Amino acid sequence: MASPQPDRKLRKASRKQPLLRQNVRGAERTMGHSLPSRLKSSLHAITQEWGFSLDRGEVLILSGSCYVTHTGLLRLASRKRCCGMQVEIVDSLCDSAAHRFVLKATVYPSKESVGFVGYGDADPSNVSALVRGAELRMAETRAVNRALCKAYGIGLCSAEEMGSSPNCNPVDDQCHVQQPVASGANGKGNGSKVRDRLCQVIRQHQLDPALVKAYAVDFCGSESLKDAPREQVETFVQQLAERAVNDRPSLLCLLNSYTPSSDAVTA
Repeated sequence: MASPQPDRKLRKASRKQPLLRQNVRGAERTMGHSLPSRLKSSLHAITQEWGFSLDRGEVLILSGSCYVTHTGLLRLASRKRCCGMQVEIVDSLCDSAAHRFVLKATVYPSKESVGFVGYGDADPSNVSALVRGAELRMAETRAVNRALCKAYGIGLCSAEEMGSSPNCNPVDDQCHVQQPVASGANGKGNGSKVRDRLCQVIRQHQLDPALVKAYAVDFCGSESLKDAPREQVETFVQQLAERAVNDRPSLLCLLNSYTPSSDAVTA
């Protein structure tokens, strides 16, 4: 009598076909074109093996590569009925005055497991501007991510492990908004909040930061984004966020119209 194991594998794979198609369509919307074969194969493997969803924010496409997210890893641990995890600070490697932290995470996928260990570090030099001041929490997230990846055999880098270099975080360098001169309670920090909100929208909806910047400059009618009045930038960010939620395809088409002409000719 034939073993039912192959049949179960086939049924499992077939159930994930709709998710695979959804992930491929989402990735193509994000990139604005069909996927290269390498990226498509990677996305196929990620979907079939772990069931990560692009639309649910469990995996991201950044710079043409796939990255699993903290959200995706925690949901996978829940689906796999992870028995628990433990996180502790590595005091000998930390310097709180310099906002430098190293944490150790141990994940126990089953009661019999001795645990899978992962370390995470964070300091102002390797985190984005969005999480400055929260290095301890970022180090914890990175440690948990690495331990979960080991526990479930995921050979991917997590998005939260990405550092602050231009190649890894293209958003921050594009989100320069003029800081307000006022130092009173009503004015202090507003420019930073607008910039952070803009970066958040770009990350959340996986928009091209360079195209968003070009669109923002055109929208505000200024020579550069940092020279635009804060009120105009606030209006732009609000409209960008609403359009990204309500009609993302048309927003991507609009952003693509700001692609440099030389690139268009090359394409």
